Amino acid sequence: MIMVEGEVSGKKYREPFSKGVLARSLTRAEMDPNKAYTFSSQIEAQLKKDGIKLISLDDLVKIVRQRLKKEDSEIASQYGLWKRIRKCQDPLVILIGGSSGVGTSSIAFEVANRLGIRNMISTDMIREVMRKTSSKELLPTLYESSYTAYRSLRIPPSPELDEVIIGFRDHVDTVSVGVEAVIERSITEGISIVIEGVHIVPGFIREDLVSRDNVNMFVLTLEDEEVHKGRFYSRCRQQWARRPLERYMNYFGAIRRTHKYFESQANKYHIPVIENIDITTTIESIIEEITKTYGREDNVNENKG
Repeated sequence: MIMVEGEVSGKKYREPFSKGVLARSLTRAEMDPNKAYTFSSQIEAQLKKDGIKLISLDDLVKIVRQRLKKEDSEIASQYGLWKRIRKCQDPLVILIGGSSGVGTSSIAFEVANRLGIRNMISTDMIREVMRKTSSKELLPTLYESSYTAYRSLRIPPSPELDEVIIGFRDHVDTVSVGVEAVIERSITEGISIVIEGVHIVPGFIREDLVSRDNVNMFVLTLEDEEVHKGRFYSRCRQQWARRPLERYMNYFGAIRRTHKYFESQANKYHIPVIENIDITTTIESIIEEITKTYGREDNVNENKG
């Protein structure tokens, strides 16, 4: 049996070499699952042929990367990138915001899967928890959708102001308290997480949190209004989704106003804005942006598995 030796928090551990574990890491680097398992079997055969009974995790990664470079340089690069991110000492917190319908939940799921992050939560879930602890009389806008929150404003805004945006801001400001709590808990517990939803708005989450190297925020957009509408039709086509298409269409103008507000806030606070037309391109853009600050030499522990 081939044993792999790694190290976590200064403590060494050993576990049997697993073709399944290696294959999963290769699929996250965009290798076909069948090819990934075949490749893992070849690595195991190579180790046995060389008479290796115990190998460090770092040496195993080097062997895998060397063989990958010969077979597929692009996957080799993706694999190396993924391993670099996995070796970072601090938990990775990814925040993905955007107006209703731009695809934050779909992208969050794919990014989490690509990076091996097991924890993901939507801001709608956070809002729902907050509703259970605060009455409608106390926080009325919390009981509306983000794009209809203006209907519950206690004091109507001046005519020259955009009531949709005023309501949206109030709604987001309230839920941001819960978002901040989740971020703080993730950092304290060392748990990587992806948080997505309409309440991830630049300027509403504390600067001391979003300025950290291991906290990354992104805003997704869809410039073409017809493409944006099409996403709602596609979403509501699925029976299990139970999405009220008529409601979305009735308030589509309000949704687009929040969409523009997202863009203006992102530009104001220098947050990456990504046009979410192609899922693969969006995911690659997010991961590329993350590695600009996360996974550098100063926050990677070379001895950590």
